[in-house]
Amino acid sequence: MDAKKIYLTKEGLEKLKQEHEELTKVKRPEILDRVAQARNMGDLSENAEYTMAREELSFIDGRIDELDELLKQVVIISNNKSSTIKLGSKVMVKSGKSKDEFTLVGEWEADPKEKKISHESPLGKALLGKKVGEEVEFEAPAGKILYTIEAIN
Repeated sequence: MDAKKIYLTKEGLEKLKQEHEELTKVKRPEILDRVAQARNMGDLSENAEYTMAREELSFIDGRIDELDELLKQVVIISNNKSSTIKLGSKVMVKSGKSKDEFTLVGEWEADPKEKKISHESPLGKALLGKKVGEEVEFEAPAGKILYTIEAIN
């Protein structure tokens, strides 16, 4: 991985740390135990349980390595109030009669279902640095959308 900064809220960082701990202290030891048990079953060339356990171990080790690298590159997003939109801002926008609230987060925390949008997304890029009252237009899959910024928290 390159030395790209990974922007996370404190909550997002805690989730990654919890996942890392769960993988290293619970799941990996369980899989190692399964590998050892499967190895004791005999012929490894025809042992499906051994093969599956090894593949699962490989997947978990890959995820642990990925989390190790991510955690080295984390920059915490502060929730300080600001007059301009930045990472960590909650933004109330209006388009016609509909209103929406989004939270601008780093790409690792983005979750459209929770209205958490990445600063790298078209909407995130359009919102960054804007102030209340300004309009932003961005290209969405459905076409161009125009929002007016109503509030920043």
